[in-house]
Amino acid sequence: MSDGKENLLTRREFVTAASGLMIVPRHVLGGRGYVPPSDRMTLAAIGMGHQGFEVTLHLLARPDVQVVAVCDCNKSGMNYVEYDDNAMLMAARKLLGPGYESWGADLTSPGRVQLTHTFTTSVGMGGREHAKRLVEAYYGSRQGAAGGTYRGCTAYADWRELLAKERDLDAVYVATPDHWHAPISLTAMRKGKHVLCQKPMTHTIGEARRMAATAREMKVATSLTVNNPSTEATRVISEWLADGAIGTVREVHNWSSRPYWPQGVGRPDVPDPIPDGLDWDLWLGPAAERPFSKAYLPFVWRGWHDFGCGPFGDMGCYSFAGVFKILNLTPPTSVEASASESWDETFPKASMVHLNFPASGNRAALRMSWYDGGLWPPRPAGLPSAEQHMFAGGEENEGILYVGDKGVLLGGFNGTRPRLIPDSPKYQYQPPPRVPGAPYPDPAIDQWLAACKGSAEAPLANFELQSPVTEAFLLGCIAQRFPGELLEWDTANMRITNSEKLNAYVDPPYRGAYQLPG
Repeated sequence: MSDGKENLLTRREFVTAASGLMIVPRHVLGGRGYVPPSDRMTLAAIGMGHQGFEVTLHLLARPDVQVVAVCDCNKSGMNYVEYDDNAMLMAARKLLGPGYESWGADLTSPGRVQLTHTFTTSVGMGGREHAKRLVEAYYGSRQGAAGGTYRGCTAYADWRELLAKERDLDAVYVATPDHWHAPISLTAMRKGKHVLCQKPMTHTIGEARRMAATAREMKVATSLTVNNPSTEATRVISEWLADGAIGTVREVHNWSSRPYWPQGVGRPDVPDPIPDGLDWDLWLGPAAERPFSKAYLPFVWRGWHDFGCGPFGDMGCYSFAGVFKILNLTPPTSVEASASESWDETFPKASMVHLNFPASGNRAALRMSWYDGGLWPPRPAGLPSAEQHMFAGGEENEGILYVGDKGVLLGGFNGTRPRLIPDSPKYQYQPPPRVPGAPYPDPAIDQWLAACKGSAEAPLANFELQSPVTEAFLLGCIAQRFPGELLEWDTANMRITNSEKLNAYVDPPYRGAYQLPG
């Protein structure tokens, strides 16, 4: 066999072979760390920007996953945002291991870009051809072959072609811009594929409902790449609040330093040339047609209503997932926002969003407030001077605050380093010990892979559990479009009951050519 897949039997091929002769798995013969082909999941990664590369690196390192295909409507590029100089290249070389310290010399970052007047960042590699090159270098290195000689990964421009041709595929990882998450995930689930999806889960509330319903109907394993429901901080905060550490919780305040990309801007007047290798119409997909501009991608698409969900979709999906788990929240009954100058097509530069949640069981009704663009909630009364820096979120200017009738609980944006005000010797957070050099835990992916293999435990970030979380912050996204207007929400009927104008954003149609069947 000359396609480089001679040692990569699918489950179906393994069963077929086993029906004709006795196969003794290699791990029975003593091969340490070997995972038999029948236990290895075949996976395709769709969307090869920063998040696509980063998670694919983690998946490559897992012996029970085989990445067999990558997909992106962009062939390749060196303008993908990174948070450290040459971060993706350095991570790739670390994954490849000894002998690959100089791998990808031609993929060295071309420099830095100024995204806003306060945020400068490095740029680096992305696109399907760079991803294919990395995947094949990794598996080639593990087979003892010279880098680049392995040919077991197929690169696709169109995800529809991928799903049509890769018939023995077990799962997909979706890491496209937000407006493509649902169409790809829904199609994959309908084909019986397990789905790992980047945050946010969807671009609209209607999509979130369909994603949850389809996952339930098709009985496939699903998860977002969101660890908050599974963190030690979430467990500790849940226990403290259940124990009455701050009394009845009436308010939650959550603030983010995002956006790091331009918002509060209008559509460009002059189009730019479409970069070589980019299928611009396919990138737009279900969104409204428009000329190409560098104002839309890479990375900066997050600030545009048609493509992203602003700071809420970038960060609120994390924090809200933790808060929903801690307080057992259901969708809000009303939402309203105040914001800086409003624009038709982009989120505001700064905003405050207030979500009102109903009482449920032993939990009282509460109000959750979101702040972005450098805005913070009022400083808690009696905050010790030692906590001033903590309230500002440290260097990241982000945090969360639970307000009860007996005190407050303050933590980092995702609830990290929780502490009470006033301080209590009974409630002292001790972070779990960490082995130096050990990888950070990734429970969302661990739980998803276990579910793919038949575990009865559903991932805590699965589509059904995260649908109401997504619904809540997407209502906030609608409110950000219309500052000062109150959205009264009927979750049972999926309707904004007091405004047909706003209700049109709950489940808007796709562009004609990209309508999904059914």
